[in-house]
Amino acid sequence: MYWLDEVKTKLKKGNKILFGKDSTLLFELNNLLELQSHKTVVLWALHLATETIKELSTKYPHYTQPKEALAYAKLWASGQIKMREAQRKILDCHAMAKLLTDKADVALCHAVGQACAVVHTAKHALGLSMYQLTAIVYRYGIDNCVDLIGKRNNKYIQLLSHYADSKIDNNYKWADFFAE
Repeated sequence: MYWLDEVKTKLKKGNKILFGKDSTLLFELNNLLELQSHKTVVLWALHLATETIKELSTKYPHYTQPKEALAYAKLWASGQIKMREAQRKILDCHAMAKLLTDKADVALCHAVGQACAVVHTAKHALGLSMYQLTAIVYRYGIDNCVDLIGKRNNKYIQLLSHYADSKIDNNYKWADFFAE
């Protein structure tokens, strides 16, 4: 489990993000993401953001930044608003992280921000995973996270396959900048 050694090293160094773009754990996911259409990756990321927002909303019901970021990202993806409007809400979601003290929740705020930014470019998708996996390590500890990390990574791949194989995006109104 080479990825675990990578994470332990980052923890010792005090890194805030414990998984990187070159993480061995994320190699397969990264390759699969690169093969998908932008629309597929957007649907995948917004689905995962919705799950993360539910978790954050339970603990922080008065903080609306993640919900607003997601709502505006959906409006942007459908062409109903321009990038700048959504960008402001996404940045507000990232800023919410500065208000929190729980490292796992901080990472989850950033995960939502990354997910919403996938509308701009699919390259943000891996950031979503990096932050969510980091949150798992912080929430459960390095000695108790291995199975959870493996399950989460498998979920990423399965969910991506679901969106890649389905025609669910045909029911979605897409902005003109999605040329696919």
